Amino acid sequence: LHTPMYFLLSHLAVIDMSYASNSVPKMLANLVNQNRTISFVPCIMQTFLYLGLAATECLILAAMSYDRYVAICHPLQYTVIMNWSVCTVLAITSWSCGFVLALVHAILLLKLPFCGPREVNHLFCEILSVLKLACADTWVNRVVIFTASVFFLVAPLCLMLVSYTRILWAILKIQSGEGRRKAFSTCSSHLCVVGLFFGIAMVVYTVPDSSQREEKEKMLLLFHSLFNPMLNPMIYTLR
Repeated sequence: LHTPMYFLLSHLAVIDMSYASNSVPKMLANLVNQNRTISFVPCIMQTFLYLGLAATECLILAAMSYDRYVAICHPLQYTVIMNWSVCTVLAITSWSCGFVLALVHAILLLKLPFCGPREVNHLFCEILSVLKLACADTWVNRVVIFTASVFFLVAPLCLMLVSYTRILWAILKIQSGEGRRKAFSTCSSHLCVVGLFFGIAMVVYTVPDSSQREEKEKMLLLFHSLFNPMLNPMIYTLR
């Protein structure tokens, strides 16, 4: 288990556990109790952790795709390229960038006045739902969300597509059927996780908002924050 793949996978596991722990306990408490309240500071904290962990997961998944690219396209140089220094830098950079982004969102959120309705129309304090409660212009916040989506969703996804295009090309060059099966099995689990995570996130944060989509977004984000962390260990274990 002391390989770059499992080192990055351990970070993904920590993110998934933290992800679920951030929102699920409060969701369960709300299902049991009639008094479904949350104070301002815990709500902002929930938003901050959700955004930080989501952004970090985007970058960790991108790092994992780079790891798979090096393993399949440059197998003889793998231990040199993916040494422990590189893995540590990738992990630290992912966590740092993710939580710096979340801090920017939290600061912008704290500057807004909230004097209108006090009901968050969501299963937890998701940033787009919280912004709807502000009684001031949230244009800056929405621009930052869209820009962050480009850098933390679209850019990593493009890097992954490039990596997997190169991987597919390398796999097709492998002569033996056994070699091809091993290469495909190495990538299949990661592709499943990437498809689930990025597909839902891009629908929620890059597609223009509308009243008809609000209920669908709730279900998508429930899947994103609850079922995705549950499915990831199953996907990798089955592999």
